[in-house]
Amino acid sequence: MTPQLQQAIKLLQLSNIELTEYVEGELERNPLLERNESAGEPEERRSADAGEQPVDKDGSSADESTRTDEEGLDLTTNQVQRDTETVFDTETENVFPESVDPGPAPSLSSWSGSASGGGGAESDYNLEAFVADEMTLQDHLTTQLQLAISDPVRRMIGDHLIDMVDEDGYMRGELANLANRLGAPVALVEETLQTLQTFEPAGVMARDLAECLALQLKDQNRFDPAIEAFIANLDLIAKRDLAGLKRACGVNDEDLADMIAEIKSLEPKPGLKFGQSSVQPVVPDVFVRQRPDSTWLVELNNDTLPKVLVDQAYYATVSKTAKLEKDKTYLHDCFQTANWLVKSLDQRARTILKVAKEIVKQQDGFLTHGVQYLRPLNLKTVADAIDMHESTVSRVTSNKYMATPRGTFELKYFFTSAIASSGSGEAHSSEAVRHRIKQLIDNESANKVLSDDKIVELLDAEGIEIARRTVAKYRESMRIPSSVERRREKKMALSVSS
Repeated sequence: MTPQLQQAIKLLQLSNIELTEYVEGELERNPLLERNESAGEPEERRSADAGEQPVDKDGSSADESTRTDEEGLDLTTNQVQRDTETVFDTETENVFPESVDPGPAPSLSSWSGSASGGGGAESDYNLEAFVADEMTLQDHLTTQLQLAISDPVRRMIGDHLIDMVDEDGYMRGELANLANRLGAPVALVEETLQTLQTFEPAGVMARDLAECLALQLKDQNRFDPAIEAFIANLDLIAKRDLAGLKRACGVNDEDLADMIAEIKSLEPKPGLKFGQSSVQPVVPDVFVRQRPDSTWLVELNNDTLPKVLVDQAYYATVSKTAKLEKDKTYLHDCFQTANWLVKSLDQRARTILKVAKEIVKQQDGFLTHGVQYLRPLNLKTVADAIDMHESTVSRVTSNKYMATPRGTFELKYFFTSAIASSGSGEAHSSEAVRHRIKQLIDNESANKVLSDDKIVELLDAEGIEIARRTVAKYRESMRIPSSVERRREKKMALSVSS
């Protein structure tokens, strides 16, 4: 693998914003590169239905300057492509044998220097790069989400809930609107929110001040009936109606003073403990829209794709005047680097679109009906369908986002594990099986608590083939006690209520 080919592979992992930064550096360094300001084609030429076959790369040739393919991507002349493939010795899509690891992606500055023939100068040393970024509230919550929730359906809901948190730590927005957008039951969204409200810092994800204070008191095991009544009557504090507050809480002056002191010790804005960072909205790499005939239109976000051309006329002029061998070598290197970049950008865009189309095809149920219809999907399935290597698909889905009618998601999110079907039907996604196990347990009665073996039988009757140890693992991951513990808890609850 040549250095140019390794860098082309690593370009697949960059987001469009990072790619633009890299290309800007190359435009400054390479005199043979220029922006293609006139690029752009109508929408129907830039996009394709998810059900269509991949675009043929060996289509009809164009003129000797620039042509535009079916996806609206800027390509150089046939001569430039031939020169570039001579440098590569292969296409960039399937160059990932299992034994080859290009290694961690280098910094943009090191890529630029290597591609343009420059050396690693000490001027590129940046002390600030070694300073860790201050963790934001969203980062902190997302880290806890990965540990607390393994079900991809609930994790997707959790990601959206975290996006709705403001800098004070409060959750802003209506749960019903989120449930409608994701196609999920409101009860499931509410349940997920309750899980997130147990995260640190205590009081986070509350919808108002009263709920924020209540969450902190519950975390301290201090949420007794008197303090609950106090929280429910915060308006009396604002009115200085201490007599009314005592009556509402059923306490005397001393107890009321203690409760006021305890409330004052709480944090009304728990999110402010974390660093504030400039908001960087996710820029989607791919757009997915539904057509009137219910098919899906998948298109690249061409507005964020850098568009460059090789200035062959300038190269032809200056190469004739170059006399010294070092000048000729410099021009040749610039020409090869320019060809490599144009080819790599085109290949990257084609590959992203091809992978995105297959993901949409596989996850049509989720896009049409909602989050509970997310299908089991792995890298191999997509790679086999579009005749690529798994490593290529893995790199393409890193740091890439897809904007859909149900929200914007990282491409990696759509890959979930599968549970085999006991019959001839399709496999079931692991998150759907977890959801079904929880439903069965939630609906059990105190006199008929389900053992893990019984859950296996019930699932098998529904066409889900699963081992008892897998049921136990899923149950434990959802923090659901064993059948013995649940039976004991239910009996205790019945004796207390009676």
